[in-house]
Amino acid sequence: MESSLQGYKPSEVHCIEFIEKNVDSNVTKLAESMYMTKGAISKLTKKLIEKGLIKDYQKTNNKKEVFFKLTQQGRVVFDIHEKLHKEFQERDESVFKHVTEEQFDHMLDFIELYSKHLDTEIKKQGLDIMK
Repeated sequence: MESSLQGYKPSEVHCIEFIEKNVDSNVTKLAESMYMTKGAISKLTKKLIEKGLIKDYQKTNNKKEVFFKLTQQGRVVFDIHEKLHKEFQERDESVFKHVTEEQFDHMLDFIELYSKHLDTEIKKQGLDIMK
């Protein structure tokens, strides 16, 4: 099934996923959720439109803002992605069902600590990943 998504970048698939799961998705919402710039999202959505996976629309009461929704072909990609997630969850369930609440909390604490460390390193280098 993974081969069914061959030719699609992870960012494209995750953009499709966000659009399907969030009503009235626009460039701003996508940029915030995917931690990408609005410019990068504009390029990404343009590619997805060209590939026939999404289409843009405007509301009758708001001609200024552009929103996105999936096409039939986009829904096929979304469905494959969802099935893959389910397969992975079922495959990995045997490991995760033995993780205690305390172990899970420790893992989350570590991830949070490491994330803060990476944020500090990014700031030291003067990088702004939220542009």
